[in-house]
Amino acid sequence: MVTDTLSTTFAALADPTRRAILARLALGETTVSELAKPFKMSGPAVSKHLKVLERAGLIARGREAQWRPCRLEASPLRDVASWVEHYRRFWEHSFDRLDDYLARLQAKERRRARKK
Repeated sequence: MVTDTLSTTFAALADPTRRAILARLALGETTVSELAKPFKMSGPAVSKHLKVLERAGLIARGREAQWRPCRLEASPLRDVASWVEHYRRFWEHSFDRLDDYLARLQAKERRRARKK
């Protein structure tokens, strides 16, 4: 079964632990053990989260002797941002129309109040 990359990325981002891991990796490359420290879960549980992020292309894991660094791969986030941007423009346009409507209502109310 083929899954589109946007769906895979959103599925990976759906979990708060994985988002926290990405936030940490945005600060720079680090080891799996350092990533696991803030979470009250086992090493294998953290590894499962890392595998999901890796499958989504959001992180890359390396191997340097005994050190296993992880780093953020932000390119899938660019696809998410592009997808969200379309809806941001939609909402901005909707809010602009709402602002115009409210301004017309307020102007009508002011005219009505002056007549009284």
